[in-house]
Amino acid sequence: MDGIGDVAVGVKRGSDELSMYNSPNSGMSSISDGASNGSDSKKLRVEEAPPSRVLHIRKLPNEASETEVIALGLPFGKVTNILTLKGKNQAFLEMSTEEAAITMVNYYATVTPHVRNVPVYIQYSNHKELKTDAGNQRTQAVLQAVSAVQSGGSPSSDVQEALAAASSPVLRIIIDNMFYPVTLDVLQQIFSKFGTVMKIITFTKNNQFQALLQFSDSVNAQQAKLALDGQNIYNSCCTLRIDFSKLVNLNVKYNNDKSRDYTRPELPAGDGQPSIDTSMAAAFSKDSNSLLGALNPLSAAAAAAAAAGRVALAGQTGANGVLLVSNLNDEMVTPQSLFTLFGVYGDVQRVKILYNKKDSALIQMSDANQAQLAMSHLNGQKMYGKIIRVTLSKHQTVALPRDGLDDQGLTKDFANSPLHRFKKPGSKNFQNIFPPSATLHLSNVPQDVSEEDLRLLFSNTGGTVKAFKFFQDHKMALIQMSTVEEATQALIDLHNYNMGGNQHLRVSFSKSTI
Repeated sequence: MDGIGDVAVGVKRGSDELSMYNSPNSGMSSISDGASNGSDSKKLRVEEAPPSRVLHIRKLPNEASETEVIALGLPFGKVTNILTLKGKNQAFLEMSTEEAAITMVNYYATVTPHVRNVPVYIQYSNHKELKTDAGNQRTQAVLQAVSAVQSGGSPSSDVQEALAAASSPVLRIIIDNMFYPVTLDVLQQIFSKFGTVMKIITFTKNNQFQALLQFSDSVNAQQAKLALDGQNIYNSCCTLRIDFSKLVNLNVKYNNDKSRDYTRPELPAGDGQPSIDTSMAAAFSKDSNSLLGALNPLSAAAAAAAAAGRVALAGQTGANGVLLVSNLNDEMVTPQSLFTLFGVYGDVQRVKILYNKKDSALIQMSDANQAQLAMSHLNGQKMYGKIIRVTLSKHQTVALPRDGLDDQGLTKDFANSPLHRFKKPGSKNFQNIFPPSATLHLSNVPQDVSEEDLRLLFSNTGGTVKAFKFFQDHKMALIQMSTVEEATQALIDLHNYNMGGNQHLRVSFSKSTI
């Protein structure tokens, strides 16, 4: 390598004044370059030349194939033509747009491109397009194959090599229309279908959730991008937008809910960030059928289960873990009833019914993701006969009344409640979070309690029991009310109901119908 002085980004006037001739070797039009092997750029005056969609590539190794040259351009856009000068170790690559060519030159100005581990040099050509012999079938076939892959085909063997060289092993992922929270674990589950995921970093930029994800191999990254770009993680929402990152290696300092290096489990959790509980990860891997298979989007119900993964991972009270609930039935609602209902989607820490506006309440969840989950499931549902509105509050926390001040029981602290469903990492509750439904799942049913007992108990909440089914062991059952509102009421009234002998009934929404 001649050193950095040999990298000429920008056009050399003179060296790229090309004469067209038909080469008997290649069977296609070739271009002769003034330089014998492209190594005399130091002798030539380097001028800033106008960008062109045709790029001149020098110092290619003798054995470099067209596919590998095309691979240099693939991450930046569509490659529309190629011309190789075998004897001169040079090639010309035509991109579909000037913009793609500019991006490519700018990128390779900072990261030296390599073909077969040999550094190569890329600059703009004086030619605005490549005029080659269109009859050259092999080149056209390679271009068509690559173009098919870019538009969603599967990689054929002759471009597999190109794909490996083309792409960085790091993908940049943007999630559009994020109706449910998407966690680092969900991404790992989805993308590991295509190869070994080594590192993930998540962050929010321009109010959008984004991630950088590194595979062990760039071919896996290419295949994941082809298969998943534009797909929804969950039904009709959380659309994946995937590009190659300009980075080729991620530097992960901490293993927590924002970043993870799967090759270095010993990394610290970092500043105030909870570390990852291994039982949580285990719970996720066991529950793989509720996560995205290669291309099968999840049901909205399973989406919630996947999203709930963030619950145990976050733990800290992040921004906007507080919800504002309005249009409540002020004659019926209590902090306890709100705790029970919102507790289906996260661990409620505090509830405050507003003193001067008793049809509104502030509810503090454990973190922002739980708040998001509760909001997406409960906004627009009926509670005590009224359609409730749930939005994120600007408050960061819910304040408790000052000592000695009686606020008529409107504020309640549930931080130490034994009824939190998601306190235990890896709990099955993470896999069983579903939208409000007319069918309820009951568990912890005492052996001596009959179907008749349960039907009577649930009809006493003011609703009509439509159907009932015990599971085989009689400790669990499904009960179907006539409406979602009736089921919601029954859940509020009967979750944690003492069935005698200190056995407390557990009630949650079910995805099943009877």
